[in-house]
Amino acid sequence: MSTEPLLVGLDLGTTSIKAIVFDPAGQTVAQASVRTPTHYPRPGWAYYEPAELWQATVQALRTVTAQIEQPKRIASISVASFAETMIPLDAQGNDAYHQAIAWFDNRTEPQRDWLDKTFGAGRLFAITGIALQPIFSLCKILWVRENAPEVFARARLWLDMAAYINYRLCGVPSADFSLASRTLLLDLQKLRWSDEILQAFELDPNGVAPLLPSGTRLGPVLPDVAAATGLPTSAQVAVGGHDHVCGAMVLGVTEPGKMLNSMGTSEVIFLPLAKPLTDPVIGAQGYSQGAHVTGGYYTFGGMFTSGACVDWFRESCASGVDYATLIAEAKQIPPGSLGAYFLPHLRMANPPHLDTLARGCFMGLSADVKRGALFRAVLEGLAYEIRNALEPLLVHAGQPAIQNMYVIGGGAYNELMMQIKASILNQTLNVVSVKEATALGAAVLGGLGAGVYPDLAAALGQLRYTQEEVKPNAELVKFYDTAFRNVYVHLFEALRPLNHAIYAL
Repeated sequence: MSTEPLLVGLDLGTTSIKAIVFDPAGQTVAQASVRTPTHYPRPGWAYYEPAELWQATVQALRTVTAQIEQPKRIASISVASFAETMIPLDAQGNDAYHQAIAWFDNRTEPQRDWLDKTFGAGRLFAITGIALQPIFSLCKILWVRENAPEVFARARLWLDMAAYINYRLCGVPSADFSLASRTLLLDLQKLRWSDEILQAFELDPNGVAPLLPSGTRLGPVLPDVAAATGLPTSAQVAVGGHDHVCGAMVLGVTEPGKMLNSMGTSEVIFLPLAKPLTDPVIGAQGYSQGAHVTGGYYTFGGMFTSGACVDWFRESCASGVDYATLIAEAKQIPPGSLGAYFLPHLRMANPPHLDTLARGCFMGLSADVKRGALFRAVLEGLAYEIRNALEPLLVHAGQPAIQNMYVIGGGAYNELMMQIKASILNQTLNVVSVKEATALGAAVLGGLGAGVYPDLAAALGQLRYTQEEVKPNAELVKFYDTAFRNVYVHLFEALRPLNHAIYAL
């Protein structure tokens, strides 16, 4: 019987909670997935119930450990999660509120506006390195203070999602730097919670958890948790991190010149940095930056809705038909989608535009544009939007070109999408065989905390995966470049007055 240690990576995603068991080489041994329980009480609002999230996590862990013949081989567990959502705990360590505002919820626009007026978006960017947007944690905390003061009064500790699950696993509160970077509370230059911001908004400095490097050992799994999940009590829990940042780590995207394109429900273009950027234009355009889980820094842009746009089209415009059928139909349509364009602003605008009132649309419709053309327009629109975000970001980062662009996530396995994107970006894409890079990143961090790996370099050196190159089509590069510059880049500004007029009704 094997004595090789096993590592559990938890990926708390917008769509699903995945529990995956890996060997030290990064090969999947077992996996389970549970849909992320999410509530949508009204348009623009979404929240999670912490108890439901925990029970869904327990279910995923129980399912995956049941597939392991020797669960005592599980040496560690760590969590990678979406950012911005915070859960308050009371003095006894229990959930203080039954609603954890979802990262993409936009009810906090008034708090964003108030922060801008009272403190200033520029000053917040100078401290935190991120643009003032309603999704960030500080806005959510202020919303709770204003709208549920009894909850705020009971709250003693605010934890991000990865830290919350880790706390439930081992009973030790913590915060990692990558997720703290998404709160509007971290001083990015000093890598500590900002005394200035906490004092300005009369927030208890003891209400944020101790900051620890990702991969730090927190302690063993609690006995009652072990009984509920099938994890051994010997398994060590380690500090995790932001999902996209964990995915970048396992691919070695840790230094300038490399880029990760992570395609999930949302989509990120991730560039490592040697030091934080200070130009306030970066914040004004909606770009973010933060601390890497490996040390150093990163900046990124991308889309709030990427896979979400594909899912929306399938459910709303294609009666739930399978993706293979939609892709086959789109392949029959020539580049340009018969003149149709899609602007993927289903939640808000994406960098380099900072506009929470922006909305998506189809343009250029005619009687010839049927389902296949519309779906191809969605795929082209997603690729155009990434180019629109990437070009200014490279200028800000002082990088004239990308040497290696790695692509991961569900969208990376859509062959047509990859062909379109490579040509629109005029960039060779390295599609990596690691289908669950986020969970693997969490597993590696757990392995570091448990001592399975002596250091990160040794861990990355053990991982085994393959890459497939997708090269741009020279003929399509010219066509798409013309369409991008002559049409696509003008859509946002052309529609902006109308979107604001709709909001004013």
